Amino acid sequence: MLEDVPIHGSRSDSKTKPPTHQRNLSLDFRHVTGANGPPAGCGHQRNRSLDSVLQRIPEDMTPTSPDGAPLRISCEAPAPRLALPPEVPTGSDDSGIHTPPDGNDEERPQPPAAARSRESLDSGNPEETEKPPDPPDTVSEPPAATCSATETAKNKDFLLRLFESKLFDMSMAITYLFNSKEPGVQTYLANKLFSFPHEDVDFYLPQLATMYIEMGDVADVLRPYLVYRCKQSAQFSLRLAWLLTAFSGDAKRSRATKLKDSILAEEIRPAARRGHHRSQSDASALRLATPSGRHLGDLASGRAFENGCLCGEQCSCGAPRLEPQTKFLTALTNIGRQLATVADKERRNGRLRAELATLDLNLPARVWLPLHQKSHYVLRIPSHAAAVLNSKDKAPYIMYVEVLETEGHEPLPPRLLPPAPPAPHSPPIRHTKSEENLVPEWPALSLYSALDDVDAGDCWSHDDEELSTQYAAKPPAPDCLSQVSALSALSVTSAQSTSSCGSRESLAVGAGEVRRRLADATAAPPPNAFRHDPADPSALALKESWESKLARMRSISPYGSLGGWRLLGCIVKVGDDLRQEMLAAQLLRRLQAVWELERVPLRLRPYEILCLDRESGLIQPVLNSVSLHQIKKQSGKTLRAWLELEHGPPNSEGFLRAQKNFVQSAAAYALTSYLLQLKDRHNGNILLDSAGHIIHIDFGFIFSISPKNLGFESSPFKLTSEFVEVMDGESSDMFAYFKILILRGLIAARKHCDQIIHLVDVMRMGGQLACLRSSSAVSAFRARFHLGRTEPQLRALVDRLVRDALHSLSTRLYDNYQYYTNGIL
Repeated sequence: MLEDVPIHGSRSDSKTKPPTHQRNLSLDFRHVTGANGPPAGCGHQRNRSLDSVLQRIPEDMTPTSPDGAPLRISCEAPAPRLALPPEVPTGSDDSGIHTPPDGNDEERPQPPAAARSRESLDSGNPEETEKPPDPPDTVSEPPAATCSATETAKNKDFLLRLFESKLFDMSMAITYLFNSKEPGVQTYLANKLFSFPHEDVDFYLPQLATMYIEMGDVADVLRPYLVYRCKQSAQFSLRLAWLLTAFSGDAKRSRATKLKDSILAEEIRPAARRGHHRSQSDASALRLATPSGRHLGDLASGRAFENGCLCGEQCSCGAPRLEPQTKFLTALTNIGRQLATVADKERRNGRLRAELATLDLNLPARVWLPLHQKSHYVLRIPSHAAAVLNSKDKAPYIMYVEVLETEGHEPLPPRLLPPAPPAPHSPPIRHTKSEENLVPEWPALSLYSALDDVDAGDCWSHDDEELSTQYAAKPPAPDCLSQVSALSALSVTSAQSTSSCGSRESLAVGAGEVRRRLADATAAPPPNAFRHDPADPSALALKESWESKLARMRSISPYGSLGGWRLLGCIVKVGDDLRQEMLAAQLLRRLQAVWELERVPLRLRPYEILCLDRESGLIQPVLNSVSLHQIKKQSGKTLRAWLELEHGPPNSEGFLRAQKNFVQSAAAYALTSYLLQLKDRHNGNILLDSAGHIIHIDFGFIFSISPKNLGFESSPFKLTSEFVEVMDGESSDMFAYFKILILRGLIAARKHCDQIIHLVDVMRMGGQLACLRSSSAVSAFRARFHLGRTEPQLRALVDRLVRDALHSLSTRLYDNYQYYTNGIL
């Protein structure tokens, strides 16, 4: 009786099925579907979305016999490697019909699925819309009564399952994008970038830029995402253009050159919105004429970084969006090039402050420091706080910049300029009610001679009362006369000529300020204080704690009362290739993330490095730290004696905490130095911060290169007797803890070594980095993870590495070489 019940067809159809195979009849409608639809009396409710997909499946993917029955595919038939060709509409990955029925279905291996949804590969063209493409859609699944979750999971494409899983991250996307040669997979992964957070993608931007330059097929699928991000962010546009400049440069790489030129020419920018209304700030409304961009780059004009736009949040006037920022950074790098021509370090410092004072006349402006991620504008560069760093051939310098964190469309505060230097040829500062006459035309000599002795931030002209009402009230600053008296740097006549910027109220405050400064000047300096060193002017500036510097500079800043006021540090370096340092900084960030994930207490201090081109860039300074060379030269003490001086006696809580920080950071950089083969490890490139952490800087020599390619430093890492003395000796518990940390860090790092090695493998393309030109650089890097060794073997390896490093003759000889050639202790 049950045989008379029609279930998806007649009895004649059921006889053709293999008796041993249990078909999922709720999913297979091909043998019952005719021109007039399903036969009468069929109780099955058709899945319209699935039926429409099944009707589009080509015959070569699911062969059928003339009578409509599915044909059997032999086990030896090669399964398709990937999805259908792009021109063929693909079916759902949940349809359950990727593999034809077979009686030995339980025995043969599951072939990869051949069908995927078109939505998972094609998600729109970002160049034609301002919104990112929608995430991949999934075709609606059949009812739960007809398809179990287990059968769906068995038939799903393993790659698509991985790409859609929660475990799939940006690191895996870069790996598959680099290794895959299938256009469908490349397109899918490029569209997948839209779903990742911007900060995750930006970390791998050097790898994306390299693939765009060197891999034509990947460049085609990456371009929509890159163009979309360039339209959304001016900072991303410049970072991408700088990377393309640094890693390309050859005429044959026209693809990268064209994209870079289109970015800098601002052919890629947000489309102007219709119905836009210009919103002018109060300060700009007072100007007699609308400013234009004709003064861009002219530091003598006072408007070198103004593009003439008054639109506010969304520009519709076509003013240049990127050029003010490029002019600002060009001015900073030009200063570094000019300093390299000055031999004497003291004169370098004076020249630096004079050049920064000239640049400061053009601020505030809508320019920013690319090292700082939050949206901000530069308000002021205190020239007196800048210093040239200790370098023999180059002239890197550190400067501190006052910025205002904003949401991107707030009006700039009014420009507040220092008075004329107290010299006979300088015009006096007068009260003014407008902004157009606030730029004095000082002779270049006055900036050069007086700004080295007088703090330009100690005296400021009065801003317009109407403009200052939008900002919070600030206590009156001390007058010029009080500060000149305290400094005893100027005569009474010159002080009286500048007292016009003071007031009766500020005189009372200024008297108290004089007493405080005199007390500070007569007080004995602390025993760990640094003194001024003409051979190293930066030592005194770097030793001051960041908290003290922040409070001091905010108190004398005319913008210090603003809520979004921040102080940022920046190192400008010209004449060195920072591309290798940028790669090393990436690897340090990845290693630190791995150790935090594996709960290994190793401490690295990665810092941001930005390449502007092949020979210049910006570096984020390491705050509250000085080099071991500066400690030895200023104090004349050993490393342990300095830590006791800074943190207390050996049994105190402060010293024990600093000792623990020292061991954890020394172990982290020892292992990092071994893995990356860091060279040029003299005491000028090793810092010690205020908490006791060791910090390595200057990664210009990694992997297969060394200074002058001599390969002199043969030690696995730098470990001196002074380091062991801080750890209480070779037989101490802290020294054993040091070796245990190296072992745990190596075990954790090799678990994630593929993510670390792949960063290097991608950057090897094109031969742009000297450290990766050796054919064995990447393979040797992988070998140093020792993937085939057991844990006891790794323990013996760590003991041998520590022993070799401690007794290395090349380490002592290289320190002596640096002392006799460069004066580094």
